[in-house]
Amino acid sequence: MSILIEDKPIGFCSDHAGYELKSLIEGYLEADGKTFIDFGTHSADSCDYPDFAHPCAIAVERGDVYPAIAICGSGNGIGMTLNKHQGIRAALCWDVELARLARAHNNANVLVLPARFIAPELAIKIVDTFLNTEFEGGRHQARIDKIPVR
Repeated sequence: MSILIEDKPIGFCSDHAGYELKSLIEGYLEADGKTFIDFGTHSADSCDYPDFAHPCAIAVERGDVYPAIAICGSGNGIGMTLNKHQGIRAALCWDVELARLARAHNNANVLVLPARFIAPELAIKIVDTFLNTEFEGGRHQARIDKIPVR
């Protein structure tokens, strides 16, 4: 695997439902020599996803990490929390084509995965696609420029 994304650490966050999948993906990327910053959670004990999503989003906005991967049971809660931040474009992806389009057309900077709805093997394929797809720019940039609330 050769990741096209900038040479920065990848951010990670999850709640208890996403902890196991997050750990698996971190191991996969670490084996390939990638670095990451894990904003938590660090166990399968019940917790609240905003406690980890907000610090991760702030790190993406500051440029400390790029991109980030966020995981909760459905992907909805953690994705909603991340997208409250003006500089975040978090995309919930449950298949490879969604991940490709999230990067190519939306320049997504956070991949959101629904841990309870995808198999680990599919999650790895989605991560690979997300990390290796370039933003197409052009007409898509004008749309992205309209996303933030001013």
